[in-house]
Amino acid sequence: MTVARKRVGVLISGRGSNMVSLAEAARAPDYPAEIALVVSNIPDVAGLERARGFGIATATVDHRPFGKDREAFERAVDELLRLNQIDLVVLAGFMRILTPWFVARWEGRMINIHPSLLPLFKGTHTHRQALEAGVAEHGCSVHFVVPELDAGPVILQAKVPVLPGDDEDRLAQRVLAEEHKLYPAALAEVASGRARLEAGAVIRG
Repeated sequence: MTVARKRVGVLISGRGSNMVSLAEAARAPDYPAEIALVVSNIPDVAGLERARGFGIATATVDHRPFGKDREAFERAVDELLRLNQIDLVVLAGFMRILTPWFVARWEGRMINIHPSLLPLFKGTHTHRQALEAGVAEHGCSVHFVVPELDAGPVILQAKVPVLPGDDEDRLAQRVLAEEHKLYPAALAEVASGRARLEAGAVIRG
């Protein structure tokens, strides 16, 4: 019996490089998810055109007309996701901090990728933080989204060495290459049910 693939909505704000890696992985017939919709909060970003190149439906919900009413913006996004029968939400360079309302709405069904080995270096400028801290290893993490920023339980991580002479750009490039492998692997874990969120922890099996 063929198991129906999970319908995934990807939220972006820019070029969508992680979205592309997910769309490429989803081309495989045995991949447990399909990228059904890509939504941007900024009109005309490169990621929308790249998604259309894969034959993926796209939409824009511009956050600016909503002013400071973040929940009203999120309700518009949520309605779009539900109209498209989305099962899982993937954040891929989505530069909006989500309200507890939206997080609760998609609890256990929304994941994010962060360019550090969480719980280290939350927030922005993670590569600079890593270099300033003098760590020997850096990397990226895929985690379930919870109300606290970058604090959700980690599903998978990938590590890269911090090399002598590294600057932010060189380190970022090596981490991004790992992100493009890690995110499809983590989405497959969640979409297949091999990893799920229960009582604030990742349960496997």
